Amino acid sequence: MKFGIFACIVMVLVTCLASPAFATGTGDVAGAVESTWADASAQIKSVVNNVVFPAIDLILAVFFFAKLGLAYFDYRKQGQFEWAAPAILFACLVFTLTAPLYVWDIIGLA
Repeated sequence: MKFGIFACIVMVLVTCLASPAFATGTGDVAGAVESTWADASAQIKSVVNNVVFPAIDLILAVFFFAKLGLAYFDYRKQGQFEWAAPAILFACLVFTLTAPLYVWDIIGLA
């Protein structure tokens, strides 16, 4: 019963808030998509450069330093330092720190 009421409310909201998307006068859908992409690509690039890459960098930096600390404590306990995990995290961190310099040339949004 509750699911039916919820489904009806959702359907009413979808029909009220949905707006049709029409191509420009000639019916050229590809042209409409290309012009929308041309307008949005600069905004997407800005958001990825200013939000996504720094968030990934922060997460990788925290994991790198945490793993480095744990590797040091393991070294103190066992006498052998394990380099693999910190090295992989460091390589990923360097990759994501430098990615905004070249990733847009690869994708084609330079």
